[in-house]
Amino acid sequence: MPSPLLAKARRAGREIVSVTPERAGWHYVGFRALRLADGETESLDTGDQELCVVVLTGRVDVTVAAQTFAALGTRDSVFDPVAPAAVYVPPGQPVRICARGGAEVALCLAPGAGQSHPVRVLDPATMRRSVRGTGSNTRHVCDILPHDDPGAAHLLVVEVITPAGHSSSYPPHKHDDEAPPAETQLEETYYHRLNPPQGFAFQRVYTDDRSLDEACAVEDHDVVMVPRGYHPVVAPHGYDLYYLNVMAGPKRLWIFRNDPAHEWMLR
Repeated sequence: MPSPLLAKARRAGREIVSVTPERAGWHYVGFRALRLADGETESLDTGDQELCVVVLTGRVDVTVAAQTFAALGTRDSVFDPVAPAAVYVPPGQPVRICARGGAEVALCLAPGAGQSHPVRVLDPATMRRSVRGTGSNTRHVCDILPHDDPGAAHLLVVEVITPAGHSSSYPPHKHDDEAPPAETQLEETYYHRLNPPQGFAFQRVYTDDRSLDEACAVEDHDVVMVPRGYHPVVAPHGYDLYYLNVMAGPKRLWIFRNDPAHEWMLR
């Protein structure tokens, strides 16, 4: 049987995959990925949640209340070496997304916490892009909505490309203890894409006492839920791995702790 932490994708149809706090058994993070055909729309109201719309591929118009942001989208593949288009939407707003020529869109959700941040387009040109790690631990990171961006209540959104044969989220780290400045508590989803798409990757989620110890074989479009524990990822030879991370917790601050058993490799 698949791991209870693994949300398998639908191979066809409009809704690719969905994770609610109720399904995950946690409090903060919600996630949906959608395929929209040309002219197809998705409408929702943010209610008491904040939303980050990430245009993974293709082009869309995003309308929030009476304001339309037209033709958002920067790439044809998540593996293109460019940052994505994204829109931040606060609670209490009607949202309509309309695809231009077909698109894949991620809806990243967390409680709005009664805070009021303005609607805004997150400019791809200003997103921080970096390379982390060395050797076969090298990966490429794009901060879409990082914790040092003050314009959100709880949401953090980042994407990572891990080349074939490399590891990522490694050495294993965790962020499940609300004890700043040493560590903060953040729930997290990993939305995985593979290139070529018939590939697979592996993700392990485990705690120090092994009360949680799950190994997931992930395929294209699958989501892994990380309620707690360390969560490294490995991309096998021949298949590049992309993932979109959504994080949220009591405080909007990302401080992680490495597994001390594996921290030696950083010295």
